[in-house]
Amino acid sequence: MSLLLVRHGQASYGAADYDNLSERGQLQSRLLGQWLVRGRHRFKAVVVGGMRRHRQTAEGVAAAFTQQGLALPDFVADPGFAEFDHEAVFGAFLRRDPSDPIVVASRSGKPRDVGLMLQAALLAWARDELPGLPESWAAFGQRVQSAGDRLEALAGDDEVLVLSSGGVISRLAQIALDVPDHRAVELNLALRNSALSEFHPHGGRLRLGSWNALPHLHGERELWTYY
Repeated sequence: MSLLLVRHGQASYGAADYDNLSERGQLQSRLLGQWLVRGRHRFKAVVVGGMRRHRQTAEGVAAAFTQQGLALPDFVADPGFAEFDHEAVFGAFLRRDPSDPIVVASRSGKPRDVGLMLQAALLAWARDELPGLPESWAAFGQRVQSAGDRLEALAGDDEVLVLSSGGVISRLAQIALDVPDHRAVELNLALRNSALSEFHPHGGRLRLGSWNALPHLHGERELWTYY
């Protein structure tokens, strides 16, 4: 049994509507589908987290299968694999102390400065320092763990493909590796768009088989994106 979890293709970072694949994200998705076809992956189920960028990524994969006369199962939407409310988390952090040097530096828009702000905000959320959010760090983790538990029953002895987001996949990796919260934040920020991570149910829990792989983008470094 193999559970392939994919972070969505590049979304529209910096646009009014983030939840929409960019042209690069659409290409990443199609190339992923072509690689899965060549690798003879055949899925018993395809699960999407319910967000537009998840479904669009799944549609790009499905298009590659269709081109080869193959079909994917109908997508199953599972809200357990939806990303946390990143606008609420990052907005709460930015409002908490607008004069914080990390917040001030992030206004430059430079990837490094923004990345440091994202890391600080996620760590503050994990430490329960951002009150009033729609979902606590602990509740998010419990939701993700329950979603992961459902996959084993869905898969049976076959493969399942899941299209989700970095926060969800990194929390599943945290559970599998039994590492602290700050490691989950690091895993989240390291996960690339359209990257494959493989999990295997074993002994009542998920085990991590591979992490953050981009075999479909080999030799295409300009398509390696994080946001």
